[in-house]
Amino acid sequence: MKNKNAKLIYAQSSDIKARTYIEYRKDMKKKAIAELEIKDWLQEKLKTFFKKDDVSVEKDGGDRFLWFLREGGITREPDFVAHIGKDKELFIEFQYADREDLKYYDFKISKVAKKVKDVRIPHQDRIFLYVVKNSYRYAFIDPKWIVEHGEIGVVPAWGSRQAYRIPKDIFEKILKRDETLKPVVRMIGAKIKILNFQHQLLEFWENELSNELQKVIDEEKLVKIIPKTLGGFFKVCFILDHLNKIPENVNLWLVYLLSYVNTKLTLKEISMLVYSLDYIYSKITVLGDNELKELENKIEALLQTINNYYDEKEGLYKSTIKESPLEETRFALFSINLIEDIIQDAIVYHNAHFQPTVRIYQNVKDPVKVSEALRNEI
Repeated sequence: MKNKNAKLIYAQSSDIKARTYIEYRKDMKKKAIAELEIKDWLQEKLKTFFKKDDVSVEKDGGDRFLWFLREGGITREPDFVAHIGKDKELFIEFQYADREDLKYYDFKISKVAKKVKDVRIPHQDRIFLYVVKNSYRYAFIDPKWIVEHGEIGVVPAWGSRQAYRIPKDIFEKILKRDETLKPVVRMIGAKIKILNFQHQLLEFWENELSNELQKVIDEEKLVKIIPKTLGGFFKVCFILDHLNKIPENVNLWLVYLLSYVNTKLTLKEISMLVYSLDYIYSKITVLGDNELKELENKIEALLQTINNYYDEKEGLYKSTIKESPLEETRFALFSINLIEDIIQDAIVYHNAHFQPTVRIYQNVKDPVKVSEALRNEI
């Protein structure tokens, strides 16, 4: 299903032409991790800021929030919507810095002000939340303050696009340290580490299957014949994905692939199945009721199987002695990562009956412990 509202997208699919769909979603997920972890903290801070108890904060779309778009790009929608009292609504734009050595703090012009004739008028329907993660400092900022204290200039890190730039010595005067940010920042760091770690599996597979990609001669045959084994499914889907091809009768491919789901699959087999599932599912525009029900059941079964392999004592996943715990954990995290994408996409596009993803890696029992275990193993 295409998102036809042009106002929602300012970077189209050309924005991801140099990246695969999975790589694009990984990039989009970095900020989504921070947004979803900061949401509860933000809600409590706004209660203090406005001196009101009846304050609620939600992502745009609520439970149907999606951190990526099927067509690629980025939405124009605000990061958060705050409901204050009975009749006040306020947009929150969220930015954070990983580094402490920034010379300028930059704000996208269109999010700060709108241009009326030749004059830029600050938005009055929003404020900015800026968090400097490593020092646990934050500030709520009015767009008017940004316009008054910033200058429009080129940001090299943004591909030479212009922004409102606030010098460090001015900006840091408004930052406040808050110890309650520590657990939030710790969780964000753990999940970003997990995100980067699991994504390396794609590089391993690309190296492993590079010869297979070079040998492909008959692309038409690949899209027509349904593979007869899970390994065959994985190889064909991997090749078709990199050739940007779509199988014929893709819905039938989905049904056949889901038939391989069972509780005896190893984590490596699950990762191969989930990669194939993610590829095939992303090519489907319409799911029949029975297909959707089967997808829901098999996704739940896969998550349960993965969770059964988790070793709470060590913070690692183990399904077989044939693979190292480190690689087993990579397989598990890779699978969870893609499954959560499928879940949220299916909720938005197919009204699936999944539990909404309210935090990235919510299906990882203890992200901080897993992250620490990875550090000890690497």
